[in-house]
Amino acid sequence: MLRQILSKLPKKSSKTDSAESTRPESPLTQQRSNGSTAGLGKSSSGPKRTSSVVFPASVVAGIEPLVPFKDVPNAEKMNLFVSKVSLCCVTFDFSDPSKNTLEKDVKRQTLLELVDFVASGAMRFSEPAILAMCRMCAVNLFRVFPPYYRSNSSSVGENDDNDDPMFDPAWPHLQIVYDLLLRFINSTCLDAKVAKKYIDHSFILRLLDLFDTEDPRERDCLKTILHRAYGKFMVHRPFIRKSLSNIFYRFVFETEKHNGIAELLEIFGSIISGFALPLKEEHKIFLWRVLIPLHKPKSVGVYFQQLSYCVLQFIEKEPRLASVVIKGILKYWPITNSQKEVMFLGELEEILEAISMVEFQKVMVPLFWRIGCCINSFHFQVAERALFLWNNDQIINLIAHNRLVILPIIFPALEKNAHNHWNPGVLNLTLNIRKMFSEMDDALYLACLDQLKEDEEKLSLLAEQRKEAWHRLEYAASLKPMTGNTAVLVTPLATSIAC
Repeated sequence: MLRQILSKLPKKSSKTDSAESTRPESPLTQQRSNGSTAGLGKSSSGPKRTSSVVFPASVVAGIEPLVPFKDVPNAEKMNLFVSKVSLCCVTFDFSDPSKNTLEKDVKRQTLLELVDFVASGAMRFSEPAILAMCRMCAVNLFRVFPPYYRSNSSSVGENDDNDDPMFDPAWPHLQIVYDLLLRFINSTCLDAKVAKKYIDHSFILRLLDLFDTEDPRERDCLKTILHRAYGKFMVHRPFIRKSLSNIFYRFVFETEKHNGIAELLEIFGSIISGFALPLKEEHKIFLWRVLIPLHKPKSVGVYFQQLSYCVLQFIEKEPRLASVVIKGILKYWPITNSQKEVMFLGELEEILEAISMVEFQKVMVPLFWRIGCCINSFHFQVAERALFLWNNDQIINLIAHNRLVILPIIFPALEKNAHNHWNPGVLNLTLNIRKMFSEMDDALYLACLDQLKEDEEKLSLLAEQRKEAWHRLEYAASLKPMTGNTAVLVTPLATSIAC
């Protein structure tokens, strides 16, 4: 029946037929004739990919539309589906809008027909249909992106006027292919047991490679598709998690360049929310070896919101991990990057809101030593953000219960700010916190004040001794004693300085 209908379509002119008969067979045509499943993991090398701005150069001119689905009986619709999908394997150069405009429009209309057909859920997809669909997506989507012309790790969340992403000129066409793939994976007519043979590990890896595109629209489509694939194909879930981990490892420890880290973390945030309790050791290792080191790169500001969400999801699942996370954050604490310090302080506040008293006591000494350093920062935003921690009732409650340990650590920083900080806002916040501690435990406050004065006197005495030692050394150096007495004069002075 389908052959009868197709035979009624207008045929190409003899001139076109002659031109096609003398033209060498394109790589794509050879792939189809050899039964290749490009991008589906059936060959070790896979299809050759091109840059992000054009599709592969295997362009077949003169393609013609096929009959609509409504004009064929149900028994022939799946065969027609395969034919239409095969037609869409023809690719074009979209960098030149004037080339192959008619053929591009035919392909676009065919893709829209396929989207409607898949969305209708008319019938279950046969194995040849699944194979054809996966091959078409591989041919159209999988490609290699051009080299980096700029470093996306040069700043932390800064917006540079010259840092605009490169948009793919083929996007209006790509978007339909992505929409078709998403509807195909979501379709209730797709048998996951059959589809997993073609949407396999190789196919998933090629999808993950596409996350490095500079086009945020494409990354958003990929994010949705990969999330749906993770839900649909349970057998692939461990592989997807492992592959995501490998991307993060390479980013943190090798390149620090990848455009899709935020989207990949967003996917993992949804995955973490579905983890069963108690957490597997594999998941805890991911937290310690992947999420915490992701605080290290300079470009952390680009994906910091998604990273914090993933970390907090782990703590909500297992509160005992809060102390582990805080130790990791302190390990990667920035020394000279004030923007990162402000972000880290914000993340610490969210963690401290959810931490238990037992876990807090495990890390309160190194934690408040670091907070004290932030309070004394000459960058007013860092000092201000650290002092804002005392606006949180939960944190004040933790501090109040452990004030005997915390106040002696934080008191010198508060006193230094109260006398020396240049910013009026930071100065006022410091005075308010100092007053809060005085009202909380006046005896402890006075004891810390006395201890601080005693320590300052000791430091002053040591400074005077050091100064006197240097004076004596200078005096001895200014003399011109005999060689035999030089050791007698210098040795006591050296001993004094050493003490």
